[in-house]
Order: sequence, then structure tokens, then C-alpha cells
Amino acid sequence: MYKTLLSWSTGKDAAYSLYLSMQQNQKPDALLTTVNQDFERVSMHGIKLNLLEQQAERLGLPIFTISMHKDVSMADYNQIMFENLIQLKAKGFEQIIFGDIFLEDLKIFREKELSKIPLKANFPLWQKDTRILAKKIIASGIKAIVVSVNAKYLDKSFAGRIYDESFLNDLPDNVDWCGENGAFHTFVFDSPDFSSPIDFTKGEIVFKSYKSCTEDDENSYKKDSQGATSKWDTGFWFIDLN
Repeated sequence: MYKTLLSWSTGKDAAYSLYLSMQQNQKPDALLTTVNQDFERVSMHGIKLNLLEQQAERLGLPIFTISMHKDVSMADYNQIMFENLIQLKAKGFEQIIFGDIFLEDLKIFREKELSKIPLKANFPLWQKDTRILAKKIIASGIKAIVVSVNAKYLDKSFAGRIYDESFLNDLPDNVDWCGENGAFHTFVFDSPDFSSPIDFTKGEIVFKSYKSCTEDDENSYKKDSQGATSKWDTGFWFIDLN
């Protein structure tokens, strides 16, 4: 049996990957999360670290955090990840579970980087039908709130909504039900695997923009029809949770 890390974003896909592992009596040994050290929040999702810690406590799992500056280059990102994963490998970890579903370039990137350690990558949700998967996540008892939405796809009103059937039915046709391609991100506040729900209050909804990646940085996993690396979307609505 592999000693296993679960890549923990605080959101529904990670929680459902854990749920499936638990159903198979294969509980991960620890969580692994990347955090923004400038803001002391979980990267991309914008969740405060005390809420992340409450999730880990309710799951009864230790958590390893990897800190990055907000403007970290891809080269520095790779080096920081490598150094931290080498240390985790030395602690006996052999596998990381990821909640990725469709992004082939990202999957290849993860596998390539982990092969340098080496660590095994496991993708339990890979290429699942996201309309079916979304309903299974909700039916499992996982409860999540939408904490970040990509302004390119969704307006401010979607931030702060509960991830439920009503939310899914209101999504535009061009938005994936699991938020693939970064349309939205969630925070799980209850789960069958939690010892108890997490109490939180909704704060302000704010718009944040980020500088685009440079072409030289190649800090993107998407390519256009001509094969040129495209830039990340840069405008997001976030709701603060306390």
C-alpha cells in the first residue's frame, strides 16, 4: 500500500477524490496544499489558512503546505515544488492523488515533474462526465460554497452561492458543471468525511485582477490552434469567508 498525499485545494473535486478513496478503505496519509505567502491564503481559491486548518482537523489528517510568492515564475514554482516533494519522499510518501478531470496538459505536466522525484500520480476523477460527476458530488453529501469565479465566464452574483442543483441549473451553457478550465472554485464546509461542519460567515465580494504571464514564462497549460501558449485569465470575483 502506498503512503499517499492528497492534493488538497479546499474544494469539491479534492473532497470527492478523498470520498472515493475512503469508500475503498484507502484513506490518504496527509493533505498537500499550495499557499500564497503574501496573503496567507490558499492559492487560487483565496481561502484563509485557519479555514484550511479546520478542514484538516475535521478530516483527522496532517497537512503539508508549500508556500509561494504571488508572482512566482514557473521556473521558481517548479524548483520550490521539487525541493518540498523531495522532502516528502524522504518521509516515505510514494503517491499523490489529484482531482484533475480534463486538462491533459496539466496531467502530463504533473506526471513529468513527479517522475523526477519519483512519486506516483493518481487521478481518480480523470475524464469523468462532469454533468454526472457534479450530481454525484452533491449526492455524496459534500457541501461547498463557490468562493471564486472567473469574470470571463460568470458574473459577481455566482460568488457566494452554494454548490447545488440550483447553482448548476443557472450556469451558462459554456461553463462546465465542475468548473473545469477555472470557471469557478469552491470551499467545502461539510462532508461525510468531516467530523463536523465548519461554521463560517460570508464577507465582502471583491474583484481582483492579476498580471498576465509572459510568453517566456510559459506559465500556462492551454495552447491555441496555432500551438502558441495562451495567457491565464486575469479577472476574478472572490468572496471572503471568515
